[in-house]
Amino acid sequence: MDAVREVTDAAYHHYIARIGIRPAPMDADHAAGIAAGHVYVAGTPVSGVVVLVPGGDHLFLDSIAVHPRARGTGLGRLLLGFADAHARRLGLPEIRLYTNALMWENQELYPRYGYEFTERRVDGVYDRFHYRKRLAPHAP
Repeated sequence: MDAVREVTDAAYHHYIARIGIRPAPMDADHAAGIAAGHVYVAGTPVSGVVVLVPGGDHLFLDSIAVHPRARGTGLGRLLLGFADAHARRLGLPEIRLYTNALMWENQELYPRYGYEFTERRVDGVYDRFHYRKRLAPHAP
């Protein structure tokens, strides 16, 4: 669990000054996510974390974090691909996620990987852009 927190904190820390609050993934209950089987890690040492929560008709990509030491290595792309594959394994046709309105890098990134913007919504102190990716089923 310490590695999950370390990667998450390192990946999101630089956003605190920009958005004025700690990003939600930094305060997530990582132990509960791990116990529920929603947390997946990559790298040795752990350099990437993705939190995937199955919903009734979609997979929710709750958080994706790449440690700064691994930026530019393709690890984020690998984690997004893992999310696609995981959703398909679960028979879920769609992935949903949201990102803070001030995390503009993500607003450029997600559409490049097939995500479409669905809405902007304020959830408490968070101003969020919501996205979805509809998955084509793999041929047998």
